[in-house]
Amino acid sequence: MAGRRQGGGRTRDREAVSAPVDGGQAELRPDRERPQAWTLLLDGAPQSYVDLADPGHLDFPYQRTLGHVIDLVAPAGRPVRVAHLGGGALTLARYTAHTRPRSTQQAVEADTQLTELVRAHLPLDRTWRIKVRGGDARAGLAKFPEGWADLVIADVFAGARTPAHLTTAEFLAEVRRVLAPGGWYAANVTDGGPLAFLRGQIATLRDAFAEVALAADPAVLRGRRFGNAVLLAADGPLPVSEFTRRVATDPHPGRVDHGRPLADFAAGAAVVTDATATPSPQPPARTFD
Repeated sequence: MAGRRQGGGRTRDREAVSAPVDGGQAELRPDRERPQAWTLLLDGAPQSYVDLADPGHLDFPYQRTLGHVIDLVAPAGRPVRVAHLGGGALTLARYTAHTRPRSTQQAVEADTQLTELVRAHLPLDRTWRIKVRGGDARAGLAKFPEGWADLVIADVFAGARTPAHLTTAEFLAEVRRVLAPGGWYAANVTDGGPLAFLRGQIATLRDAFAEVALAADPAVLRGRRFGNAVLLAADGPLPVSEFTRRVATDPHPGRVDHGRPLADFAAGAAVVTDATATPSPQPPARTFD
């Protein structure tokens, strides 16, 4: 799930496409400034943004942050294997295929009707090695071979909430099984207010991985508004300085926490397990207006 777009202007000749899908009412809304770009909304909440003419263009701030992760997970241009939990409009899979040709990618998307809508109106390049499987993200992850992925990206929302079973230590054990040595895990989550959910996710990741970093809008991290946060984890060193530089120089600058500041931020939060997990908080009314 995303949040706010960056631009505005006059709509071109294209018309919006709306259709019922498994998860609600989907809408593909044409961008007002870019002639081949579309925003995917589900029940009015922005989910994905795709520019068919330029798959390297990432509009939503959290997707730009995940784009930096994709850029930094391996030397520039080197093909990688990526598991996407949550497909949506396949924005990040398109970005990876565009910036890292010959990469092999598999996405797991529970909403098969949404996948059909996206394929019909936002077709993939036939040369891209992107496979989309229908089904629950955790069940789908269990079908991946051990050590298959250089990067696992979780961006899964049921309605506007991350499902509880994708927030736990047991889930992260499955992520670790699928990651190749040196592989990274990245997750997009949302929270606001006291940030109890986010702190619990940090504690759970720090228990599972040697290195963890957090990127988000400073206003979100201060609890001043509800929004997205990107969590990044690995067993080896993360390029924190370069990641921080890129996030800080985005059009909508963010903040990166790592090491002692991140430990202090999550102090007192318990590791989340299958027995204790709850979904992420419901966004307040009018969050995405």
